[in-house]
Amino acid sequence: MHVLILGGTTEARRLAELLADEAGLRVTSSLAGRVAAPRLPPGEVRVGGFGGAEGMAAWLREHRVDALIDATHPFAGTISFNAAEAAATAHVPLLALRRPGWVAGEGDDWHPVGSLEQAARVLPALGERVFLTTGRMGLAAFAGDPELDGLWFLVRSVDAPEPPFPARMEVLLDRGPFTLDGERELLRAHRIDVLVTKDSGGAATAPKLVAAREAGVPVVVVRRPVAPASAEVVATPREAVAWLLLQRERASGRR
Repeated sequence: MHVLILGGTTEARRLAELLADEAGLRVTSSLAGRVAAPRLPPGEVRVGGFGGAEGMAAWLREHRVDALIDATHPFAGTISFNAAEAAATAHVPLLALRRPGWVAGEGDDWHPVGSLEQAARVLPALGERVFLTTGRMGLAAFAGDPELDGLWFLVRSVDAPEPPFPARMEVLLDRGPFTLDGERELLRAHRIDVLVTKDSGGAATAPKLVAAREAGVPVVVVRRPVAPASAEVVATPREAVAWLLLQRERASGRR
């Protein structure tokens, strides 16, 4: 049985690890290639796009994929819709592995917005020293606006960002998981008074939210984009393993 994992997340890598010793399974992980030195999962790995839904469907057929698991980042919306269309076209069972989103708790000062552009518009009313943790791909939303030129941004990303980016900016190259003590010190040392994050969910980057709550720092939270409704959804890699083994059992019963 050949399973294709659309990966690039901690959950995708963990899923590949859980499947590595499962007899009778061939596992291929697909990475987008946006990170220069990604942490590679066990098993076969392909890097790069498919050429849209049609290209992905052709790849599924050519490589005789029996099950497709979309374990991409919650904000990688385009590939999730392509996966849903490709799976339907190629008649391949599809599962979405989605980590749960974060939930505000007592003491949190969250400001939900629908996009990075909306996040940029609310910043001047919330603070002047911004900790921007939305990755390097969307910095253009915070560039070129005179109302933002007076703000200072600490931008954390895995790889160095490319312009356009904020007028006043310091880049911190780092990769999670992050510790609560580390996030507390970062907020203190850089005198951060507002945090911007996407609702990525998961534990690896959640400590910044606790540190912001403790420090009374407001948090601008970009809501997740709408995901395709055609796929069954699970929250953990182990649930994905159970789904996959059930698919294999059903396939064996049809032979």
